[in-house]
Amino acid sequence: MRSVTLRGGWFVTGVAATALVLAPGTAFADKGGNNAQGSGKAQTSGGQGGGAIDSLVTFSGSTGGGGKAKTGNVRPVGDWDPPACWYEPRTVDQFGKYVEDTYNETVNYPGQHSYAKTAVGQFRDKYKDGEYKDYNKDVADEGNWWVAVRDEDRWMEPEAQICDEQPFWVENGDDPGVPNAVTPQVLAELAYNRLQLPETEVTLAPEANTKVNLPTWAWLDKATFKEVDVTAELNAGGLNIQATTTAKPVSLKLEPGTADAETYPASGECVINDDGSIGEPYAKGKADETPPCGLRYLRSSGDGTFKLQATVTWEISWTGTGGAGGDLPDGTFGADQEITVQEIQSVNR
Repeated sequence: MRSVTLRGGWFVTGVAATALVLAPGTAFADKGGNNAQGSGKAQTSGGQGGGAIDSLVTFSGSTGGGGKAKTGNVRPVGDWDPPACWYEPRTVDQFGKYVEDTYNETVNYPGQHSYAKTAVGQFRDKYKDGEYKDYNKDVADEGNWWVAVRDEDRWMEPEAQICDEQPFWVENGDDPGVPNAVTPQVLAELAYNRLQLPETEVTLAPEANTKVNLPTWAWLDKATFKEVDVTAELNAGGLNIQATTTAKPVSLKLEPGTADAETYPASGECVINDDGSIGEPYAKGKADETPPCGLRYLRSSGDGTFKLQATVTWEISWTGTGGAGGDLPDGTFGADQEITVQEIQSVNR
């Protein structure tokens, strides 16, 4: 059986090809690299063509790309995720081009099955010669088509399938009337998913090797752990909106990797200082002091190491078009560090 190959990495056969043709489309989201805080704009793939309707949302800010600094994606606290699919407007010309391109690619594909050609033909007929006439070109200035798009990285998730409405017409000024129709808040939630946060590598004193019962000081550099933000924008089908999502570090959680340890403070949660730093760098003469942020191991790690987990909690908020804004769920991002703990050797005289 010959397969139907559609742009964006889709390879489907048989009935799946028909289902794809009838589906509203899939967004191919570019979340950027996981290696740097960048400032360039990333589009969720851009344009219409082949068998997918691509999102026209663009992202700028701390989305990654370029440089050597290690970064990673924020993880929401609690049972919440940004939307895996949403609806966006398209002009009559944009939507008509998408349908015609999809039709021509499908029917002209060598060895294509007749039922796939029939299905794509039925889809085209609905908007060209059926329920609608010529993609509503005669009223092009009175409204726009709204289409479903999905995040490429999550297209297999059940949440990505809830935007199952076929493309529909909305007159200017009317509410699209569907959940997940793009708004400044939806843009803010999409931007949340693209925040790239600095790697949580805690500075320790002593560093990777410490002693049993010796307080270990921990701190984070305020120059690295500062606010980061991502702006999402959409200018399509007469809709021009944007939202900026900002993440601010608020605390550091230390988990020693063993129950035989104490943390400072006892909760293991080190709050941010007034100057934006977390913890306090060790200085000579403080060996007998209790660190404001740190830990103390009560036994040796033997021939191995303990895995210290350091996780920063970020407070996340957004602002958008028309003065909209609010809070989004806090996010976390952390990393592990291997710690060797040795017994203090006594000297017999």
